[in-house]
Amino acid sequence: MQRLQAFKFELMPNGEQVRKMRQFAGMARFVFNRGLALQKERYAAGEKALGYAALCKQLTGWRNSAEMPWLKEGPIHPLQQSLKDLERAYTHFFAKRADFPRFKKKGRRDSFRYPDPKQIRLDQGNRRLYLPKLGWLRFRKSREVLGAVKNVTVSQSAGRWFVSIQTEREVAVPAPTGGAVGIDLGVARFATLSDGSFLAPLNSFRKHQTALRKAQQAMSRKVKFSHNWKKAKARVQKVQSRIANARRDYLHKASATISQNHALVVLEDLQVSNMSCSARGSVEQPGRHIRQKSGLNRAVLDQGWYEFRRQLDYKLAWRGAHLVVVPPHNTSRTCPECGCVAAENRRSQARFVCIECGFAANADHVGAINVLRAGHARLACEVSGAVRPPAAGTRRSDSGAAQRRA
Repeated sequence: MQRLQAFKFELMPNGEQVRKMRQFAGMARFVFNRGLALQKERYAAGEKALGYAALCKQLTGWRNSAEMPWLKEGPIHPLQQSLKDLERAYTHFFAKRADFPRFKKKGRRDSFRYPDPKQIRLDQGNRRLYLPKLGWLRFRKSREVLGAVKNVTVSQSAGRWFVSIQTEREVAVPAPTGGAVGIDLGVARFATLSDGSFLAPLNSFRKHQTALRKAQQAMSRKVKFSHNWKKAKARVQKVQSRIANARRDYLHKASATISQNHALVVLEDLQVSNMSCSARGSVEQPGRHIRQKSGLNRAVLDQGWYEFRRQLDYKLAWRGAHLVVVPPHNTSRTCPECGCVAAENRRSQARFVCIECGFAANADHVGAINVLRAGHARLACEVSGAVRPPAAGTRRSDSGAAQRRA
């Protein structure tokens, strides 16, 4: 099986390299926005959208024009990759997988990508990496980079620069270990397993909420774009980065533990955007319990359910295991003993008591049991051919399936 894997490290650039990386990230952002503006102009004029090859010709004209000669100072391949990202964004939009592409803003996910491995040299022994027009960059090596280098992405976050090295290598598909498990995701309990165990939530945002609020209040009192405002903004970004890093570390550890011990994992297909929508309403029809709903929305978004599902997907595929996603309807209202479905079965957020047979248990544990049964039923239907493979979002993800087919 061919495994694509990314290894991310923090860079240790000098002052000149930092200046160039900021310049290259700005060029990539400019080219993306220029291409998007051109596409919108052509659409308003009733003309057909340009493809990637035509956009690259436009880029050549921009680099050779008298208005934008500074584009020649940057490497050409990262600028072309920016146009490829624009084309991919349009493809996702027309396939109804994403919203319409938006203009990029300075300081938000600044990055650029080198796609040609022939121009990249990796010296792991000396912990350095060579990139065109940047030279040798030192990085904090925390583990060995395995496989052949495919591409390199340089990104900036909270004032620090990182490099993500994507590699490809041939690995043997291991035999999965462990049995099947259903997982019910929640707020009071991050993940409740069908075997009765559960993972407590990290609540990274809640732990740093006071520090973030004080940093944001201090920033609001500064004159915008002044030196003090920039320093206050850096402090806000530092707290936000700490929150994200703690959440990501927790999710990686949780998903790794589950994927190592189970051959089949069943999850609910939760629509987080719908669950965390605002309850404010409108002037004509104002919402109710807005403060309570706002707190619930923060708690839901603090868990990182989609990222947890994404990590489980590829980690299970690497170990030869499977991830199945099922609809969440009535999973916490169905009695696992008698099959009674009623809203009254769930007396409270944490307690389940069946109104028919009197079966009582933790509501999240009951939900996990029903999720596992739904997963077994879906697999049985797919194997027997009684139904067609379910649509995207309710089956094993395409990325994991593709890796397993390989």
